[in-house]
Amino acid sequence: MDAVVDTTLREASREAVPRETAQTLRSRRQILILGRGDFALTCWHMLRQDPRMADRVIGCVDNIEAEQAGHPVVGTFAELPVLVQRYKVGMIVVCLADRRATLPMDLLLDLKVTGIEVIDGHRMFEKITGRLSIDSLRPSTLIFSDGFKRRTAARLIKRALDVTIALLSLLVTAPLFLIVAILIKLDSSGPIFYRQSRVGFGSHPFMMIKFRSMSSDAEISGPRWAQENDRRVSRVGRWLRKSRIDELPQFVNVLKGEMSVVGPRPERPVFVEELRKQIPYYDIRHAVKPGITGWAQVMFGYAASQQDSHLKLQYDLYYIKNQSFWLDLKTLIKTFRVLASGDGAR
Repeated sequence: MDAVVDTTLREASREAVPRETAQTLRSRRQILILGRGDFALTCWHMLRQDPRMADRVIGCVDNIEAEQAGHPVVGTFAELPVLVQRYKVGMIVVCLADRRATLPMDLLLDLKVTGIEVIDGHRMFEKITGRLSIDSLRPSTLIFSDGFKRRTAARLIKRALDVTIALLSLLVTAPLFLIVAILIKLDSSGPIFYRQSRVGFGSHPFMMIKFRSMSSDAEISGPRWAQENDRRVSRVGRWLRKSRIDELPQFVNVLKGEMSVVGPRPERPVFVEELRKQIPYYDIRHAVKPGITGWAQVMFGYAASQQDSHLKLQYDLYYIKNQSFWLDLKTLIKTFRVLASGDGAR
């Protein structure tokens, strides 16, 4: 039965798709989404919100009758060649949950060789949003992706840049350290520096150093997420956080090799134990050194809940998958813009 269906679909595609040049078909940028599950609907909304794509998205195509679906379905797999011709489609975004059971491979191949662009939905989502959709992500998508490359030369260059930036930053801001120390002491009792256990590379804990920005008894009732306008933050601490000056001592962690200038923000062990049980792929963020700043920080901001951490992990995985000198540079440029605007502080 399957063989008969496949043959019918191939014949339909050959009859419906005219023999036009690849250049002509590529100019047809109308988009169809293959699938009608949660991820397909996510991609539908994502494309509709993108000004470059909003007026090009036709709808979803699935292997059931359109009237039975609750999503913006415009037809079935069998009608795909006709839909491509009718709407002058130039791109098909594959967002099926179980591709082995439902993906019309031969039909898509016939369309692709005529110039139609067939693209994986996760790849499209990653390209537009700068993050990975972890809820619908299959391990095979990560395993067979072309990311996660760790070349020795790139690691050595990154480490050399980390050390150079850390040394220069500490030398330039040394006078500021003295001023901040005096202000902290005048503002509230307690130590100048705050040391806190964080989870680093390979899930190994380390002690992260910051200027103390909260009262010394801030966590007398136990660890909890920092909130906007957190009452535990001191008067000087609020300024330190707004300007990110409280992060400067972390350049010492960079020199010690515990952190990098750019990387996922290190989290506290108590929260890591909680998050790794509830968020898929969470431990992948420990595959690289944590950073003082990171792609998630500049794209999203401060995580103050499990839901925030869930979204930030998507940006962290994008960074880890696509890590490069240019992505680090782009992150640093965005960091300077965030510092200038003062956004995202807690």
